[in-house]
Amino acid sequence: MERIDFSNIKITGGFWKQKQDLVRDVTVRAVYDRFKDTGRFEAFKGDTSRFDPHIFWDSDVAKWMEGVAYLTSEKREPQLEAIVDELVDDIERMQDENGYFNIFFTVKEPENRFKYRDCHELYCAGHLMEAAVAYYQATRKRKFLDLMCKYADYIEERFVKKKDTDFVTPGHEEIELALVRLAECTGVMRYLELSKFFVNKRGTVLEGLTDWSQQMYNQSHMPVREQRTAEGHAVRAVYLYCAMADLALKYGDTALKDACKAIFDNIAEKRMYITGGIGSSHAGEAFTVDYDLPNLISYTESCAALGLALFAHRMLLLEKDSKYADVVERAIYNGFMSSISLDGKSYFYTNPLEVLPYMFTRDVSVSHYSIQLPAMQRFEVFDCSCCPPNIVRFIPSIANLMYTVEGDTLYVHQFMESEANIVINGKSVIVKQKTAYPVDGKVQISVSGGDIKIAVRVPEWCDSYEGKTKKGYMYLDLCDNKSVDLDFAMKAVLVEANPLVIADAGKYAVMRGPLVYCMEGVDNGSCIRDIRIDSNSDFILGDVSEFGAPVIKVNAYRRKATDKLYYTKADNYEKTVATLIPYYAFANRGVTEMQVWHLIK
Repeated sequence: MERIDFSNIKITGGFWKQKQDLVRDVTVRAVYDRFKDTGRFEAFKGDTSRFDPHIFWDSDVAKWMEGVAYLTSEKREPQLEAIVDELVDDIERMQDENGYFNIFFTVKEPENRFKYRDCHELYCAGHLMEAAVAYYQATRKRKFLDLMCKYADYIEERFVKKKDTDFVTPGHEEIELALVRLAECTGVMRYLELSKFFVNKRGTVLEGLTDWSQQMYNQSHMPVREQRTAEGHAVRAVYLYCAMADLALKYGDTALKDACKAIFDNIAEKRMYITGGIGSSHAGEAFTVDYDLPNLISYTESCAALGLALFAHRMLLLEKDSKYADVVERAIYNGFMSSISLDGKSYFYTNPLEVLPYMFTRDVSVSHYSIQLPAMQRFEVFDCSCCPPNIVRFIPSIANLMYTVEGDTLYVHQFMESEANIVINGKSVIVKQKTAYPVDGKVQISVSGGDIKIAVRVPEWCDSYEGKTKKGYMYLDLCDNKSVDLDFAMKAVLVEANPLVIADAGKYAVMRGPLVYCMEGVDNGSCIRDIRIDSNSDFILGDVSEFGAPVIKVNAYRRKATDKLYYTKADNYEKTVATLIPYYAFANRGVTEMQVWHLIK
């Protein structure tokens, strides 16, 4: 399998074009303004007069720069490009002669470089490297790339050759996958070897930890090839798994591949929310145990959903199986897309599956909350603002997830209105998708420039397709200047969870196609937990709404109001109509109750 880079694909309409336009017109500048307000850009000049830099500020800025690169790749953005060029000049000025660059340790604690494993130095370095690769590929300007190559050389010297650092592997993974990208871009295979060094060493030596964590927290509890379950901090985990999958592909490493397959299955079958969110616990922002998927106190960080999509797509390069693309779809339309407000200006760090506003007021006699609850509304910036710039870089490059090629066959994994220029067996062809997905399941795929073979994913939620499939893909011949029309009929359905998921026992979620739906109090009144969907009622589909997808209405029941606290069971239900909206659109109309899992009657 070979990747098809997003730079060969133009999103031309529909859902993702709207989101990409929103990032270009609003989000990239909104994040820039908040980062400027908080001193992140000043820090790159060494100016700490207003704010002290944090250990991970480099990564915040780097991801924003990477997002600008992706926007520039499609259409030049002179003003944004000028900001990046100035930042690159700042990096050049602040970089040590030996290649080291980290604003916090340069201006605050130069004596402590590479001493504290969990202080994000290599994590920041990785994001800077990814940004440098992206900016070079978009603009052909080499300075940023050369600066980061110099940094990578210095890291190799310290960690591999001299071995004089106080830790061996990063506390927060990221540089591992970044080094793979750096090697692919530059052709310098030492960077690939450096990535392999960090991956191979993880879990083989006892390294320092923060006093409240264990080796499992940063996936250091055993060598990576022996790992079979997803453990610890969810973002760190999926970034590591991305690198493991990359290296398994590059080196033909079957032990790494087997570990990745087992870990993926553990996530998808036992530790992933219906939204594609991962990380069940606020403590450590982490995976916990199988089937532990609480809704009200879920963590489900935005960056983790993004990372899961990246990991799942990499698995497609190792094994042709639609289960990986199905998880990509689940994550990008639900657990990730909920992270950004409809106006593009505010963001969730965590993405709960239930909101009960009264929980924030119940601890009336103490000054802190007894339960760590996710926020009910999105914010424009956080102290730890890893998620907003991740949105800026992910949505413009979303087409990375659409296609792969093997031999003479084009694999179609995701459905987005688009036009792509793809080389298949040495032949350049134009492949177009015409679709309103996920509003409906109609997809027209056409080709010009030659005959090709295509393998189209049949989504796991589609029960109307009756043809032959192999590992979830239908194989078709597509002739030059011809098209094929597909219709993955979308209908709203009730979905239940494995009985071992205690939080969802006796409850049902509503899905239509790839979209998870939820109820909000703003539509359904107070105490939505008491609403019971009529399981014999048809779901009524509305027009495409302000949310970018149809609203769903369904007959339901709720108990009549009473003054009694307890009473003998009685048939005191009254009919109502429940309104459900796409999960990704919740919390855009003020503080209100929300739930994904519902009772039925």
